[in-house]
Amino acid sequence: MTDALTLAAALDALAAAATTAGVDATEARREGECLAATIAEPSRGAFVDWSEQTGRATSSEDFMDAASRGRRFRSAPTPTMSGLSLAGSAHAPAYAQALSDVALAAATLGEENPRAVGNAATAAAAQLGESRTPAPTAAPGALDFNAPHDQAARSGDHFLAQMMDQLGQVQRKLSNLDLVQQDSRSSLAEEGALAPVSKPGDPVATQAPPTEPEKPEQPAEPEPAPKTVEELLAELDTLVGLTDVKAEIHRQAAILRVEGLRKEAGLSSPTITRHLIFNGNPGTGKTTVARLVAGIYRALGLLSKGQLVEVDRSEMVAGYLGQTAMKTADLVKSAEGGVLFIDEAYSLAGDQYGQEAIDTLVKEMEDKRDDLVVIVAGYPVPMAIFISQNPGLESRFRTQIDFADYTDDELAKIFGVMAKAAEYDVDETVLDRLRALLGAAERGPTFGNARYVRNVLEAAIGRHAWRLRDIEAPTLEQLRTLEADDLDQVVPDGPSEPVEWQPVPDPTEQEPL
Repeated sequence: MTDALTLAAALDALAAAATTAGVDATEARREGECLAATIAEPSRGAFVDWSEQTGRATSSEDFMDAASRGRRFRSAPTPTMSGLSLAGSAHAPAYAQALSDVALAAATLGEENPRAVGNAATAAAAQLGESRTPAPTAAPGALDFNAPHDQAARSGDHFLAQMMDQLGQVQRKLSNLDLVQQDSRSSLAEEGALAPVSKPGDPVATQAPPTEPEKPEQPAEPEPAPKTVEELLAELDTLVGLTDVKAEIHRQAAILRVEGLRKEAGLSSPTITRHLIFNGNPGTGKTTVARLVAGIYRALGLLSKGQLVEVDRSEMVAGYLGQTAMKTADLVKSAEGGVLFIDEAYSLAGDQYGQEAIDTLVKEMEDKRDDLVVIVAGYPVPMAIFISQNPGLESRFRTQIDFADYTDDELAKIFGVMAKAAEYDVDETVLDRLRALLGAAERGPTFGNARYVRNVLEAAIGRHAWRLRDIEAPTLEQLRTLEADDLDQVVPDGPSEPVEWQPVPDPTEQEPL
């Protein structure tokens, strides 16, 4: 078996990839630490290994805080990854691969746990999804899903013990390990191709190349152009469901485009508020749409960078009055040039700490009004109360977009999209089992929608790997195929399985007699 890549080595490689790409290596490493923590969260004792590999003091509190911050990276690219992709950077694929390696290395932390494997597979696919390549041919009988993020997770051979070898086989059989930059102007269905790569031990890799006359150095390839408004709107249209949301984003894009053209022509134009309110239950696509809005605003020339910085109350509010203002201002600064997305923004209302964050946010929005967009999201009624409590917010947030819950059929299609992105095949028997789970799930306001089916998929991938652990040489079809029995009921988003945090015993303490 190939030696597993350690998390420490994967984080070093991530920081190096960030430096090469011209982005903040410290921030990249922090993103990687949070991603690793959320993947390893189900594994007992993972916080000890995580602390050792990251060089931090052994602390379950720090580990759980990082896991909470990184949970969103299991289903969406990190801010740095998103920024490189939107800019069409030639370094985006290498950075995505480095993030994928961090995800897969994190699955080895703590005691073996199949759920951590599932977390790693879907997280790797989410990061690599920003550097798209064509999906492999589905196995016979598998359903074909038209996915907006049609990129499979590619890794080295480092999963848990035998599972690492098994899943490594599918990586080697399905694709090369090196990604090449895609033409960001090509259509979503046609984007990307893999460059042929020689591997250690291949005849081509071991034979000396024939002697050839030296050729003059070729000029460097120009950076590909960033995505256009049309490309981003086309990507929006490929999302499952969200009919009313898509129509409103198209309308907003058209209004803002005309406003820009009028200004260029020297005509007067009313100031249109660009900040948005996203109303909806969890897992209804708010973050995904916010990321596309950031890119659309950048393509329209309204934002200089177009990155999405997603935060919640815990990342804005500090433990003492006075610190919250600095913490919030730092977050806004990191989002300048892009979109600051505040999830569950209503949680800021009701106490002096949250009020300090709101007051700071309103001031920063005014100071940076030419290169910052803020999107606040949450449940409809609490959001209405939140906005009404501050006149500064009311005047800046005039456009509300409502995100409806997905239907069972839409959730089944989303499950297929996610499975395909992670290079797994599902058939109707699997989707029927999923529909049965959806029918039994409590569908109140806290139901997770797409987040729920992502949790089902992560658990199914872990059980699939566990099911194959005793098969010495599974076939490609076995490696790709999820079965109905791999699906089971899930818990709400959070730790995938109960984790017992065992305190380190004090050697000076004696057992009572």
